Amino acid sequence: MKLVETVADLKCALSSFGQGKKVGLVPTMGALHDGHASLVKRSVDENDVTVVSVFVNPTQFNDKNDLKNYPRTLDADCKLLERFGADIAFAPSVEEIYPEPDTRLFDFSPLDKVMEGVHRPGHFNGVAQVVSRLFDIVSPDRAYFGEKDFQQLAIIRELVRKYDYHIEIRPCPIVREADGLALSSRNTLLTKEGRQHAPAIHAALAASVDFASTHTVAETVRFVADAMAKDGYLRLEYYEIVDGRTLQPITDWTETDYAVGCIAAYCGEIRLIDNIKYKG
Repeated sequence: MKLVETVADLKCALSSFGQGKKVGLVPTMGALHDGHASLVKRSVDENDVTVVSVFVNPTQFNDKNDLKNYPRTLDADCKLLERFGADIAFAPSVEEIYPEPDTRLFDFSPLDKVMEGVHRPGHFNGVAQVVSRLFDIVSPDRAYFGEKDFQQLAIIRELVRKYDYHIEIRPCPIVREADGLALSSRNTLLTKEGRQHAPAIHAALAASVDFASTHTVAETVRFVADAMAKDGYLRLEYYEIVDGRTLQPITDWTETDYAVGCIAAYCGEIRLIDNIKYKG
């Protein structure tokens, strides 16, 4: 595996594989885990060349402390990528990705006006900035994203559609710990107590699926909110049941054939997200 840090070196590395190769891109912010590994393995299986970017993108953080504390583990990341067959690790500096300030403003309305869009202003604009830069730099045939970031996945699909990128977006299922906690780089920041409470997020979502079969959307939302409150350690930021395509909240199960519940909750000081499918 080649580790490169500049756009010029990346293009040189890509050209060394020859013409006509299918290229898969796995964009990451590092602190890699088995969830990322599942994306890498899929890209390796489906493409001739797999590029994994490792870049903590400052423009998608609306909390400076969150950016400062985000885990950075490049040496361990490279070992994981080599183990799972990645061909190129691209670990650029901020100046390499943004040689000039990126002042582009994106509008993915209504997808970016709900949930994370409300609670993390500017977040998806930063995501669109960095993902579009990576698309332009790498020119992949396919790009791989985890379904844990459900809203982000919908917005990236819209980015591809709206800006006419000829890239196939490949969603990959959530990977969980044995106790149900969705794998996340932020899990490494959890305290010992926080790690004990964090699985209650998925437990509430899983229990709500059975509950939903005989209750309304509003009652199901309350069911999850009550479960969070009963835990005592977790603090719910939002829980919404939405149409999985438009991301707009639904009020009745008959409104869509694709219903997804999306949650953000604080486990101590660490913010975690997750989702679960009710229909579709």
